[in-house]
Amino acid sequence: MTFRVAVQMDPIERINIRGDSTFALLLEAQARGHRLGYYTTDRLALRDGEVFVRTASLTVRDEPGNHFALGEERREPLAGFDVILMRQDPPFDLAYITATHLLERVHPKTLVVNDPAHVRNAPEKVFVTEFPELMPPTLITRDRDEIRAFRDEFGDIVMKPLYGHGGGAVFRVTRDDLNFGSLYDMFAVTYREPWVVQRFLPTVAQGDKRIILVDGTFAGAVNRVPAADDLRSNMVRGGAAEATDLTPREREICERIGPALRARGLLFVGIDVIDGFLTEINVTSPTGIRAIKALGGPDIAARIWDVIAAKRGG
Repeated sequence: MTFRVAVQMDPIERINIRGDSTFALLLEAQARGHRLGYYTTDRLALRDGEVFVRTASLTVRDEPGNHFALGEERREPLAGFDVILMRQDPPFDLAYITATHLLERVHPKTLVVNDPAHVRNAPEKVFVTEFPELMPPTLITRDRDEIRAFRDEFGDIVMKPLYGHGGGAVFRVTRDDLNFGSLYDMFAVTYREPWVVQRFLPTVAQGDKRIILVDGTFAGAVNRVPAADDLRSNMVRGGAAEATDLTPREREICERIGPALRARGLLFVGIDVIDGFLTEINVTSPTGIRAIKALGGPDIAARIWDVIAAKRGG
């Protein structure tokens, strides 16, 4: 059975196809004969209770710099698609939240991956706090005194914006770091959201493991090792990808959170684990599946489409 598939994503001309999980999903969908449509969130419209969208037919090629072709744009009901891939990156702002409300109008009759209501209600750095026993010590706040007390307790901390992504604005702050006040002031005027503050895990130098779960079940993993002169292991920030296996602790984490992901319709999820501690649950647009396959791991894109086909009855 073939499907009409729409992908709601960031401008396709800007993506790095070698590391982009969305592109892997599109290549697999096309190989299966599914018909692809492309749109950005500014093409959505709600009219008299019905959601419309302006889409362009999409063809993809695994050729950097020549990776897509678009057909003529046309307006049609969003409910006319069988599957919608919701794959735009944060910022998790009001525009993002509005898009989830519009997608919720057609889901689950049109299968939205991931479930838009639960994406809205499970931002990665907040949802993860439902599992405090799996995490390092973690604080979410804008309050300077709370952050100062946390730093006094643990000495060496990491601070990052609550709705950031891709390693942007992640800082390590030690107990005696004289930049703390200036850093706090700069953040306070740049971002409206709170910080996430966590105890620094020195073993991040050996890697930050990205683990992919499909429909709540472990599907593959890659270890991301930061550059020698950087705290961040994100591959878009220069982290190096290494093949890896799961430790017993990491399997325990997957088994602990899997049922919660499945119950929420979070079909494609990437979690981050450092030294046996769960630090994030990425539900918006997790990356890693191309790196996993390139390192000899499983074809997770194929597994995701197998699950989608089963849920659609195809």
